[in-house]
Amino acid sequence: MSSIFPPNCKIVSKTQGVKEIQPGQIVFCVMSTNSTNEPNRMISTSVGLAVPAEPNHYGYLSEHHANGETDEISGDYAEDLAATMLASTLGIEFDSEKNYDERKEIYRMSGKIVKSRNTTQSARGDKRGLWSTVVSAAVFLP
Repeated sequence: MSSIFPPNCKIVSKTQGVKEIQPGQIVFCVMSTNSTNEPNRMISTSVGLAVPAEPNHYGYLSEHHANGETDEISGDYAEDLAATMLASTLGIEFDSEKNYDERKEIYRMSGKIVKSRNTTQSARGDKRGLWSTVVSAAVFLP
């Protein structure tokens, strides 16, 4: 799977998506995973999405996994990555040295990016050293 959000693709809730998928069905997805057996190690995963205002244009998805980052930090990073890829493709001028909140405002004010979002999961490693795993995914349904 590439990191392209297909043109005219619709975003549905997890509840609605689960109703449309069959057990054992093969689907495409963009997924990020992270695991640890280190006690108390903070791990996180995130999938970021940037959707263009023009529905016939493609958007971008990004994957990110990290150690020591909270949901908010990992989510912002993945969302920023997807939005920056889309902004570059659409020719939106921005200063890469500015923080994501400032760039996000520039992206939105351009009128070319309608929304960005992320799905993120984090956890602390089991205190006894058992394996802990986090997964974030965007699943594509036919």
